[in-house]
Amino acid sequence: MYQHGGDIYNHNIKLDFSSNVNLLGIPQGVIQAACEGVTLSNCYPDTQCHQLREAISTAEQIPMEQIICGNGAADLIFSIVLSKKPKKALIAIPTFNEYEQALQMMDCEMNYYQTKENTNFTLQEDFLQFITDKVDIIFLCSPNNPTGNLIGRKLMEEILKQCEKNNVLLVVDECFMDFVQDPKAYTMKDLCNRSKNLFILKAFTKLYAMPGLRLGYGICSDKELINRMKLSSQPWNVSIPAQMAGIAALKETEYVKQSMEVLKEERAYLINELTNLRFRLYESMANYIFFKAEKGLYEKCLNKGILIRDCSNYKGLEEGYYRIVIKTRHENRQLINALMGE
Repeated sequence: MYQHGGDIYNHNIKLDFSSNVNLLGIPQGVIQAACEGVTLSNCYPDTQCHQLREAISTAEQIPMEQIICGNGAADLIFSIVLSKKPKKALIAIPTFNEYEQALQMMDCEMNYYQTKENTNFTLQEDFLQFITDKVDIIFLCSPNNPTGNLIGRKLMEEILKQCEKNNVLLVVDECFMDFVQDPKAYTMKDLCNRSKNLFILKAFTKLYAMPGLRLGYGICSDKELINRMKLSSQPWNVSIPAQMAGIAALKETEYVKQSMEVLKEERAYLINELTNLRFRLYESMANYIFFKAEKGLYEKCLNKGILIRDCSNYKGLEEGYYRIVIKTRHENRQLINALMGE
């Protein structure tokens, strides 16, 4: 079974609301850079991604040696697990399926913390009780996929302290943090320099709408872990077009600013329309909306050529939960009309 959104290849799709990428689409400067990269692809890529890591270092204000690049964030998730070889993991559910898939590859024992609907599926302080010296690795996602909620900075700092105390690697997936209105109030990347128990996952996929190019990166001050991850990955895992596209993307400041402005307007529009349809909405701070509605909504939309994310295959959820990306007003209106049966 296909585990993610964006499965446009097995259906006759006119509109894809299942893939959480920027509503403005891939920037022209990124397209040009990727095309230029194709013309240079008679050479092997730089295995160390020197220029790309230097650009990320400048943008993130993180030392270059603490940055590792990969073939999307998913590539890094697998290389973390391969390098760490954890025996026991802790995951807060529902969340991104790829963490569990990578851990299963290592026959890792998994413990689950089930977030509750009555608290909008947000992580609670009792999560701290599950962090013991029996746990080797923890995966957390903030904003979480698919719910879109954030983990408060105070709680995250307490979680990190508990991880340091018990020598647990804390992997925080911040791939959607760029869509948050005030990311500095929530990101943990500034603590990477202080703690070797923290690994931050980031991706170009979402903000720059380039999932097909496959480009992600990680931030961590544990040089030994970074080196093991490099050894566990294939040498040319980031192509020349992807590296050049990433460098170009980091220059797209006006595009990001415009994206955030449009996103704010369209989020408000969709929230209002979905509320009028009497759907149960949850507090999503990313570029998508997580909600509960009648069963069969996925099929209803699919019959009209619209793909939404059926979240029933997320561990900890059941039928009736859905996720839609926020798109342009024209596209959003088409979705609402379809949901209204028009």
